[in-house]
Amino acid sequence: MRQIDLAQEMRGGNRISSGRQAVLALRLAVPAILAQLTNIVMEYIDAAMVGQLGARASASIGLVASTTWLVGGLASAAVHGFSVQVAHAVGAGDGERSRSVLRQAITANLIFSVILAVICVLLSGPLPALLGAEKAIQKDASMYLRIYSFFLPVLSVQFLMAQMLQCSGDMKTPGMVSVLECALNVVFNYLLIFPSHTVKLGKMTLHVPGAGLGVAGAALGTVLSITAAGIILTIATLFHARILALFPPGGRFPEDSETRRPARWIPESSTLRKALRIALPIAGENTALSFAQVISTRIVAPLGSVAIAANSFAVTAEAFCYMPGYGIGMAATTMVGQAYGAGRKDLAKSFAWMTTALGMILMAVSGVLMYFLCPYVFHFLTPDAQVQMLGVRVLRIELLAEPLFAASIVGSGALRGAGDTLVPALISLISIWGIRIVMASFLISSLGLSGVWIAMVCDLSVRGILFLIRLARGRWLKNTA
Repeated sequence: MRQIDLAQEMRGGNRISSGRQAVLALRLAVPAILAQLTNIVMEYIDAAMVGQLGARASASIGLVASTTWLVGGLASAAVHGFSVQVAHAVGAGDGERSRSVLRQAITANLIFSVILAVICVLLSGPLPALLGAEKAIQKDASMYLRIYSFFLPVLSVQFLMAQMLQCSGDMKTPGMVSVLECALNVVFNYLLIFPSHTVKLGKMTLHVPGAGLGVAGAALGTVLSITAAGIILTIATLFHARILALFPPGGRFPEDSETRRPARWIPESSTLRKALRIALPIAGENTALSFAQVISTRIVAPLGSVAIAANSFAVTAEAFCYMPGYGIGMAATTMVGQAYGAGRKDLAKSFAWMTTALGMILMAVSGVLMYFLCPYVFHFLTPDAQVQMLGVRVLRIELLAEPLFAASIVGSGALRGAGDTLVPALISLISIWGIRIVMASFLISSLGLSGVWIAMVCDLSVRGILFLIRLARGRWLKNTA
């Protein structure tokens, strides 16, 4: 589907049937889902490579994983503050406004990400000890977080360009680049994690160079692949995107006129206010979720390296299940955002329900598949039998919540498209802190790691129900962001 077709179809004022809505949702979501699938497969391979170094290496990365999610979530929230405005402008047919928001977003996000990077680098040293990790894994954990933090501005640019393309209706380009990024991540990891060695292919013996950097190599492999993806997405957005290109071929925009206002790179107060209104609740939500993961890691850490590694691998394995949800959620943000910008609130509500139902069905199916496949997944991820057994046990507990987890993921994406971010943030904040953290703190003493994952199931189920109630009431359609 071409970028402009959806917006034109909605602005035409014609009724769009349920079947047509489902087709539009799938055409937007499938590239995002395939990109997510590729990401998950490569994450499995990535985790398996680190897993070959032993439980301590896996635990050192697992320890700071929640922290990297936190800072990544903050960078993503800043991006959403501007990308939702682009979706509204595209829906309204205002290409000039779309490009103006993009220029301002580049400046604002670079400033924010540099500040965030400095803070994270300073915290990378003492953080593992503060999380209660055993001394044997603290050095590697600090190194991984420090390397990741240095590249946060690059990560922010990658987020920004991908989100801008997606909200303009182009899911294909970010999806293809995501596949390339994951492939590069595997190659870089292979060369940087392990030392030089020989590989036998039949009668041939090949010498494979390697840096032998271990956990630091895994971090470098990740940030180098992110850098490559960021460069490609920046070129695609600024020079070739049909609506968003700031430097289009021939120097002409699709709707060239004599009254074009001057290009501004400094954020305007009105744009910045709207961005903050959208982004601050998302940042709060991401902070609440990620910081809760940090606290969960702190709760799990005293159980030892086996529990930390099992917890980390279970989170990685579960990604296969929620991968369809995040793909559909991206499509929901685009569809609802463009419908809202076109003044079709009836269609925005219909899109929200269509995508949420689709996400719940797909994640229910993926959860059933993972229930039977997870022993084989953990065998692939780690050779440690103790980690395998514990990981399978806790993951199977969480799989019960997949359909309602989908309701929260896709529902949040749909609400975000209309600029409704405050109430979803409050829902997530109350649920994760009032249910997951409290229950985990009580259950871990008697049930160990299983107690932490039982608490997670309760949190995800309640959160999903609350998002369905929010969608049903329809007050989010009155938002003015």
